[in-house]
Amino acid sequence: MAPDDEADRQTQLLRGTLDMCMLALLAKEPVHGYELVRRLNLAGLDAVGYGTVYPLLTRMRRLGLVADQMEDSPAGPPRKVYAPTVEGRRVLAGWRRQWDAFVETINATVADAQPPATTRR
Repeated sequence: MAPDDEADRQTQLLRGTLDMCMLALLAKEPVHGYELVRRLNLAGLDAVGYGTVYPLLTRMRRLGLVADQMEDSPAGPPRKVYAPTVEGRRVLAGWRRQWDAFVETINATVADAQPPATTRR
């Protein structure tokens, strides 16, 4: 697989799971958007930037999955800190169950995949 194909595959996988990853990190500890990007990057999702995270946080807030609160910053102006709502935690639990079942299905499907035998003439 070419490097561009790998990057495209990674992008497609991330597209369907980023909201779950963000909500899970916020459930561990409420943080501001900049710190959330840093934690996603530390987790290995280094292709995720601010232009992706902030619109998704806004969408999740609109859906009632996260709430924001202004907090003082040790240096600079106050900043928004995001945390999951009760509904957000409920949704996250459902997403985790769905993800676990999905991963189990995919792993079972690809576990026994063998390349076709080649014949020599």
